[in-house]
Parts: sequence; C-alpha cells; structure tokens
Amino acid sequence: MAGDNSIFVGGKPFMNYVTAIVMQFTTKNADEIIVKARGKFISRAVDVAEVAIKRFLKDQVEVKDIKIDSDEFENKEGKQVRVSSIEILLSKK
Repeated sequence: MAGDNSIFVGGKPFMNYVTAIVMQFTTKNADEIIVKARGKFISRAVDVAEVAIKRFLKDQVEVKDIKIDSDEFENKEGKQVRVSSIEILLSKK
C-alpha cells in the first residue's frame, strides 16, 4: 500500500481531516486509508474516522483494523517518555 494513503491527525481543524479521508475514497478512489495519531491526538483520530465513515461515507467504508503502539524517547529535559500511537485502517466495503 502506498504511503500517500496515510492521514496523520494533529492540530489542524477537525474537518480538514474528515475532508481528506472523504476525498481519498471518492476522488482518488483509494481502497484503504490509514488514519494515524500520537499522544493527545488519538481520541481526535478516532472521532475523525467515525465522523468520516458514519456521516459522509455511510455504508461504503468500514474500520478494518486498529493497531496500537507506544514509542519511548527522550524529551528536551533528557527524561525517557512514552508516547502512545494508533493506526486506524479504513477500507471500502
């Protein structure tokens, strides 16, 4: 699967991500899209995916898989911190 089928959810306006998902499935004719997020944006990614498939792509797209992970790295102060991440695989029905 191509890397351009990933949407990384961050601090942009909510509907930007929903629109991006809808556009990938409709105009770009993607079969699958991965919605990715880390840390505090995880719940937002879940909301974005749900709004996209329930309101805009009803009965056309479903959640096929969900992967969760966490990465450990050093912050600016030199402390080890863990950041959770999620990948939500959306697929055409």
